[in-house]
Amino acid sequence: MTLSLRAVRPNIVQSIRAFRVNDLQEAAHAAGQHFLYANLGNAQTKQDVLDLIAQQFTFPAHVGKNFDALYDCMTDPLHKSGPQPGFVVVLEQIPANAKFDKEAREQLLDIFRDASDYWGDRKIPFRCFYSFL
Repeated sequence: MTLSLRAVRPNIVQSIRAFRVNDLQEAAHAAGQHFLYANLGNAQTKQDVLDLIAQQFTFPAHVGKNFDALYDCMTDPLHKSGPQPGFVVVLEQIPANAKFDKEAREQLLDIFRDASDYWGDRKIPFRCFYSFL
């Protein structure tokens, strides 16, 4: 059975829970939406997390520098590049260790919550799913 994105609120950041990455990717494709995936299992620090997201989302190199740059790349430049069909983002295996503690994890997820709000204000679906290592 194919996952329908209609069953998932359009602007949300939530735990991946029962969803499978392949199903989310297929649903994004079926809906004509962008699918962005980052496996952060090898990250230990904030810099590692930012670098891996920048690499796996194929963002410009400057995104790996800080959370503000990540937010910027997730929002305004994409909006200015033309109409957007929507986004399904998966952040898999976010590290949970002393070098990337609860505060850092919440800051990262806040970037995606803010991006969700940004796109929601423009009536464009933005769904982000995450898991912790």
